[in-house]
Amino acid sequence: MARKDDRTVSVGLTGASGAQYGLRLIECLVKADYTVYVMFTKAAQIVVGSETDCRLPGRTAEQTRYLSTLFGARDGQLRVFGDEEWTSPVASGSGAPLRMAVCPASMATVSAIANGASENLLERAADVVLKERGNLVIVPRETPFSTIHLENMLRLSRAGVSILPANPGFYNRPARVEELVDFIVARVLDQFGIEHELMKRWG
Repeated sequence: MARKDDRTVSVGLTGASGAQYGLRLIECLVKADYTVYVMFTKAAQIVVGSETDCRLPGRTAEQTRYLSTLFGARDGQLRVFGDEEWTSPVASGSGAPLRMAVCPASMATVSAIANGASENLLERAADVVLKERGNLVIVPRETPFSTIHLENMLRLSRAGVSILPANPGFYNRPARVEELVDFIVARVLDQFGIEHELMKRWG
């Protein structure tokens, strides 16, 4: 079914380690000329500051300007929404994009999505994609997984969610951390059917 937001993808970043995956995904979506709706949990903002050179401002409007400049987004191409911005497009099935990645995904967020506990905007956005039968990709970043973690992911998988762990391959002989990040981002883009040249295809 065609929708006005076919060129829009939502990206949620949580407090799991691996902020580089989410930021690189946003960058690639912008370069592919997609509109990107971004959500950071409060914990994610701390992780971004500790794991990367990004220094996110405190307000969402400033975050939008900062990331737009960082990734070369055109006016209006990238928007950051706050935890409780319930009037944003992602909060309603009538306006939300049908493609969303939670990258990286903490086990707390996985649990909340699996159980329909929409306590912040990111969780609500994921819930909307699920109820609208959209394409939700979860990139869990945790090890080892407990039985509870696995059961939550199984529940999501049975609901049609793509579970794409942040487990980069080594058959392409990566020489830099950036190549390991791109391996995962490439897989997320593949799930959305978005063309890229991040890595060579097998064979």
